[in-house]
Amino acid sequence: MIQIYHNNRCSKSRSGLQILEESGKNFEIVKYLENIPTFDELKTLIDQLGMPPIDLVRKNEAVWKSDYKGKDLSDSDIIEAMIKNPKLIERPIVINGNKAVIGRPPEKILDII
Repeated sequence: MIQIYHNNRCSKSRSGLQILEESGKNFEIVKYLENIPTFDELKTLIDQLGMPPIDLVRKNEAVWKSDYKGKDLSDSDIIEAMIKNPKLIERPIVINGNKAVIGRPPEKILDII
């Protein structure tokens, strides 16, 4: 089942959702701000994306700048920061099987669906 980690307040996330809707494929919406992923879920997602945790962080968020920027953080620290502050998680993320992609630009979603 295809999943999209979605934040309806984000225009890129809404565009990603539209791409999935237009594809005609079945998918599940994960409202990650309400149903915050666990450490293991986020670690698995990061592995599927094939990137270090820091690349999944929205570094322009105020909480990142005030609480984390410039600190020496381990990968685990970064994952914990995203769990504590899920708005730090880049979006949208689309997962299809063992593949995942950040939909920035949203058209990147087409690569895995």
